[in-house]
Amino acid sequence: MVSQSAFRVPPVDAVALETRAQDLATRSIKQAAKAEGLRMAIAMMDLTTLEGMDTPGKVRQLCQKARRPLPSRSDVPGCAAVCVYPDLVEVAVDAVAGSAVQVASVATGFPAGRTDRRTKLREVELAVKAGATEIDMVIDRGAFLSGRHALVHDEIAAVKQACGDAHLKVILETGELKTYDNVRRACQIALLGGADFLKTSTGKVSPASTPPVVLLMLEVVRDWFLDTGHMVGVKAAGGIRTSKDALRYLVMVAETCGDAWLSPQWFRFGASSLLNDVLMQLERLRTGRYQRPTDFSSD
Repeated sequence: MVSQSAFRVPPVDAVALETRAQDLATRSIKQAAKAEGLRMAIAMMDLTTLEGMDTPGKVRQLCQKARRPLPSRSDVPGCAAVCVYPDLVEVAVDAVAGSAVQVASVATGFPAGRTDRRTKLREVELAVKAGATEIDMVIDRGAFLSGRHALVHDEIAAVKQACGDAHLKVILETGELKTYDNVRRACQIALLGGADFLKTSTGKVSPASTPPVVLLMLEVVRDWFLDTGHMVGVKAAGGIRTSKDALRYLVMVAETCGDAWLSPQWFRFGASSLLNDVLMQLERLRTGRYQRPTDFSSD
């Protein structure tokens, strides 16, 4: 049993946090480094389809794009993962077989988390049994915001156990947490519960990822590593649409946590709409011309 005192965190200096995030966004990147950064961003992307109208065909198409985002160029890496609903995990596992692309599944009553724990754990177990190597769980924001922090922690710990060998990404839904202090406390609870990744958002709530929030989460995992020696990843999900945004986040990662975190193992983008813009920018760097959006697949 974790004591309530373990969930206490120092208050966030909002002005300093936002000023630092704004400062990092102004860093210039040289042309050669820009191309390498764009390739790195692709390797860190989780391509996602989480709609009620998802079909096996749509998932297979997404998996093919994750494996070969730009088939005409061998220097463009595959994406880190595809993320789907639990009932489509087996389809995704089959479609990425033989590649390094991981299969992630949302679980625990995504996106609201409004179901009982037994059902949440069963959903996790079924997704893992179907072959998911990563589980993206949502925290109970109602419990968190009403001060039932131990309940949130215990649920994360139970989900972590149900994951077995699969990695656990804990979605905080920062847009609903409202304050930086709440985000820091939610990060602390997730870390104590055994999270392998802290994730900003489901992508269903606005605001989703913002530079100050991601910076705060990076600072938390950096400090956790300095205190415990245990590395934890961060996933920025929702609202990231341009290559310029992606490069700014990579600068933030390097400046805050160091180069060790510049890896799909420790940093991810959850932004399917981002991929085509990054591919367009890579082609512009190679040819000097912008490609048409229709030159790239929409899924």
